[in-house]
Amino acid sequence: MENINKKNKKIIAILPAYNAAKTLEPTVNDIPPDWVDEIILVDDASKDETVAIAKKLGLITFVHEKNRGYGGNQKTCYREALAAGADIVVMVHPDHQYDPKLIPEIVKPLLLDEADAVFGSRMLNPKNAIKGGMPYWKFTANIFLTAIENAILGFHLSEYHSGFRAYSSRVLCTLPLEENSDDFVFDTEIITQMKKAGFSRIKEISITTRYFPEASMIGFWKSTFYGLSILWVMIKYLLWKIKR
Repeated sequence: MENINKKNKKIIAILPAYNAAKTLEPTVNDIPPDWVDEIILVDDASKDETVAIAKKLGLITFVHEKNRGYGGNQKTCYREALAAGADIVVMVHPDHQYDPKLIPEIVKPLLLDEADAVFGSRMLNPKNAIKGGMPYWKFTANIFLTAIENAILGFHLSEYHSGFRAYSSRVLCTLPLEENSDDFVFDTEIITQMKKAGFSRIKEISITTRYFPEASMIGFWKSTFYGLSILWVMIKYLLWKIKR
């Protein structure tokens, strides 16, 4: 990748962690040190050695006394990153499902002020998603839900459901993140909030798909509930639009 001047921008990687003891160190080792100024890990009441490993690795670590869920973890991550003075915040899942080596690619459009947010997409090259082990039912649901979300929100994204994301601090400071769910649907709610607030510059980069036993993945029934939750978010957005 060409050398991009960081322009004195502070880049913070956030790691929303839950039972990530087996994969945390490989994840951190793959984060390019020249591109990230600080790493903040928020542990969501893990039952393994995640916190001990995070502290051994020298990460700035915050611990939830009770499990708050994926969305609740992100709320703490973003709050602490902004408090630390982040200009750009990159979310990296510590289960190593997403490749942190792509951080330079995902922050580049933000450094150049070409985007308000950048998402890693497994679906820009759909064949790679299948090759990477994405279950067919998840692959099909991803395409179906993304089509609905694009039609309603007016974006042209290849995927709404990746957890590898980068946001500008301006976006995170503007959006009422605390109003969002503490569950997985948080990722869709934040995109909806961006649409409402006029942050329409969302770019995507192609990322690989990595499914393996240690990688976190919600099962079929939780995924079904997640899909229904996304549809409910879309309905609420349409109602909001009608009432404007």
